[in-house]
Amino acid sequence: MKTINFADQNSLVSQYLMELRNVDIQHDPMRFRRNLERIGEIMAYEISKNLNYKTVEITTPLAKCDCQVIEDTVVLATIFRAGIPFHQGFLQYFDRAENAFVSAYRKYKEKENFDVCIEYLASPLLDGKTLVLCDPMLATGASMELSYRALLTKGTPGRLHIASVIASKKAVDYLESVMPADATLWVGVIDDEINSHSYIVPGLGDAGDLAYGVKE
Repeated sequence: MKTINFADQNSLVSQYLMELRNVDIQHDPMRFRRNLERIGEIMAYEISKNLNYKTVEITTPLAKCDCQVIEDTVVLATIFRAGIPFHQGFLQYFDRAENAFVSAYRKYKEKENFDVCIEYLASPLLDGKTLVLCDPMLATGASMELSYRALLTKGTPGRLHIASVIASKKAVDYLESVMPADATLWVGVIDDEINSHSYIVPGLGDAGDLAYGVKE
């Protein structure tokens, strides 16, 4: 698996990441959601450079001309609930894409012991298509792997792109061992640690709560 880390070069992603992490800014849920969207838009643009294109002839008011359009059938998939605004950023650029949705949540057996459970899946057929699977936080990699396995029940994509805003080094290493060798991981930044609750440190906290309010 190839990993593209946006922190390796300066870009607007750094600005939006600062605002997502900053406790003095992230309490504004509308801005928090919009910053997730913005990073999704930037990643969508970068991913678009790696797709297949074909030439089509169109007619302008003055003449005919050849234009390049995406040949791949793109499927945008996300994990409820924090993934929704991140997914929306991708959808604003890949506005004709098909879409898939997975629910993956932590079911705690003890305070620091949990299983990741999948209870909902809505997806088109995936055979031969380009799958972009996005979730803003990649802490252990378990939710991403199980969501991908669930999506495989709808067919085998031709290409896989995984997108996250913040990942832990542990999760990146784990995905490299379980995902297809030709997959690409796009990530805003990689943090070195996760704590005993499997939250990324320094991370940004609970992205779902910050986007949509604290859950009971």
